[in-house]
This record gives sequence, C-alpha cells and structure tokens, in this order.
Amino acid sequence: MTPDIAVGSARTDGLWAERVGTRLYTGHNSRGAEVKMGPVEAGDVFTPGELLKIALAGCAGMSSDHTLSRHLGSDVRVTVHVAGIKHPAEERYPALQEELVADLSGLDASALDRVLTVVQRAIDRNCTVGRTLEHSTDVSLTVTDASAGAAVAAQPVAG
Repeated sequence: MTPDIAVGSARTDGLWAERVGTRLYTGHNSRGAEVKMGPVEAGDVFTPGELLKIALAGCAGMSSDHTLSRHLGSDVRVTVHVAGIKHPAEERYPALQEELVADLSGLDASALDRVLTVVQRAIDRNCTVGRTLEHSTDVSLTVTDASAGAAVAAQPVAG
C-alpha cells in the first residue's frame, strides 16, 4: 500500500481495472494477477456479473475447504456452481443460487448431517463475498482528472 493513500480510498486494496478497448478492461491486483472483462460478445472474457458470481462460488469453496478436506480427504474434488438471472429493468441479480458438489458417499447419515452443518456454518462465518451480498454495502465513486491528479467529483453511487 502506498503511504499517501487515505484509508477508505479506492486505491487502498491494490485492485484496479484498466481500459484496453471499447467496453474491454483488464482487472489487476498488486500481486500480478489479471482477469479480462467485457461484454459477452467479446468472447473469452468474463462479464462483471460473471465475476461477481464466480467470486461468490470461490468464496464458498474456500470457506468450506478445511471442513471438506478434513472429512472427505485432502484430495477431495469440489466444484461450486453458481447462477442467477439478471433483472433487466433493475440491472441487478435479485437472487443467486449456489451448488457445492462433492462425493459424500463415504459418510454415514450422522457424519453427513454434521458435515453439512459445519460447511454451512463455515461459509456463513467466513465468506466475505456472501456476507457482503446478503447485507448489502455502500458504494461510492470518485472521478479523478488524470492530468491533474485531483478528484473532480466524489459521491455515493445510486443503487
């Protein structure tokens, strides 16, 4: 983190998206990872809505990983599917559905019940993305003049 960046600044987390073409952006983090974003028509890119959903699925998987590997083995195969239909007039997803898929056949009824309870508890407690979506969040936007390095507008994003 750069020392002159204020807490609460959009630059605090070392995440940014750069325009690489018309409606095409590359997302970056300060560790060097990249993700391509754009509209469906652009081909091999993620839409922002797909990234939101994948973040939720990944968060659920990561949050439940220790529990699943402890009960099902360190090499357990886990897939988390996620879907949601966009409300076209409101430009939002009113509901998202997740499905965690793993081979549970080696568990008896009691162990299965325990694993399901602990997995749900782990996701509820540790999945920041899910908790944020469930409880909403305030979003603000600052527009900065790149030539001057100064903010020209800052306000909450209507939502």
